[in-house]
Amino acid sequence: MSGGWNTIESDAGVFTYLLDNLGVKDVQFEELLSLDPDALAQLHPVYGVIFLFKFPTDTPYHAGDKPLDGTFDQDAAERLFFAAQTIQNACGTQALLSVLLNKTPDSSSSTDEDTIDIGPALAEFRDFTMALPPEYRGEALSNSELIRDVHNSFAKSSPFVDETQRQPDEGDDAFHFVAYSAVDGTLYELDGLQPAPISHGACRRDDFPARVMDVLQRRIARYDTSEIRFNLLAMVRDLRVQARELGDLELLAREERKRRDWQFENALRRHNFVGFAGEVLKGVVAAKLKEGDGAYDKWIDQGKQSMLKRREERKKGAGGGGGEDVEMAG
Repeated sequence: MSGGWNTIESDAGVFTYLLDNLGVKDVQFEELLSLDPDALAQLHPVYGVIFLFKFPTDTPYHAGDKPLDGTFDQDAAERLFFAAQTIQNACGTQALLSVLLNKTPDSSSSTDEDTIDIGPALAEFRDFTMALPPEYRGEALSNSELIRDVHNSFAKSSPFVDETQRQPDEGDDAFHFVAYSAVDGTLYELDGLQPAPISHGACRRDDFPARVMDVLQRRIARYDTSEIRFNLLAMVRDLRVQARELGDLELLAREERKRRDWQFENALRRHNFVGFAGEVLKGVVAAKLKEGDGAYDKWIDQGKQSMLKRREERKKGAGGGGGEDVEMAG
C-alpha cells in the first residue's frame, strides 16, 4: 500500500529540492554515471550515496539470518537512525533521511565537515524518533505530514491515474532505494526492508568512495548482464559553497544555471499538459481543414507513415540495451 505516498523519480534535481523544502542547508545531490571511485571522490565531502535498483522478485532478498553481502549489525539499529520501511512509495525519501539523519551535529559523526544542518523540522523529527525502535520510526516517518507533503510535491503529475490508489500489475518491475554511508568508522547499508543496518566493514571517510563502489559492484554483479536499470546519487555539500570559497566564478555560474534548470524541470513535473496539447491539436486540425484540397487527409497519412516508421525502427533496436525511459521509483 502506498499510504498516500506517490512515486518520485531518482533525479538529482528532485532530491536536491526535496532537501531544500525540508529545510536542509548547503547540501545537494549529484548523479554518478559510473562506478569509478575517483568520480565520487572529486565531490568531497560526500555524506553518502543512494542506490536505485530493480527489486529481485524471483530470488531471496536476504539469506535467513544474514544478508547476501556484509553482516547485520543489530546494535547499530539502536544508535543510528534506521527505520523499517512500512510504506511502499516512501523508500526514496527514507533512503535520503537514512543518510541525512546520521550526519547531524549530535549524531556519531565527529567532524564539522561530516555534519549537516538539517533544519529545525527534521531535527525535531529525529529527536522524537531516536527514542523509538526501528519499526516505530518507520511508522512515524510514514505518518509525518510534513515529510509526506514535501515528498508528494515532486511526484509526476498524471491526469489519468490516481497514483495514491494504483496497484501495480503483477508483471510490473519493482524498484527500490537503499542508502550507503560511513558512520562511526564503518560503512553501513541502510535499507528499511532489512531487519537491521548492514555493516560492510571498517571505512574511514577518505576510504568511502573506493569501499562503497566495491560493494555496489558486487551487488550489480548478482544481476544478469542485460540488466542496466540502476541509478546512483551522491549526497554532497552544495557545490556553490565550494565555488564561493575558491572564488571560482565559472563553477558558481555553472551551478547556478543547473539549479535554475532543476527548478524548471521540477515545475514541469507538477503539471500535466493534456489540456494544452488538446487545444494545440484542435488548432492544427482547424488550420488543415481550412487549407482544403485534401490537406487534412494528407496530414493524417503522413502521421500514420511516421508512426509505422518509428515502430519499425523500435523493433530493429529492440534488445540493444536501452533507448526507452523506465519508471524507476521505489
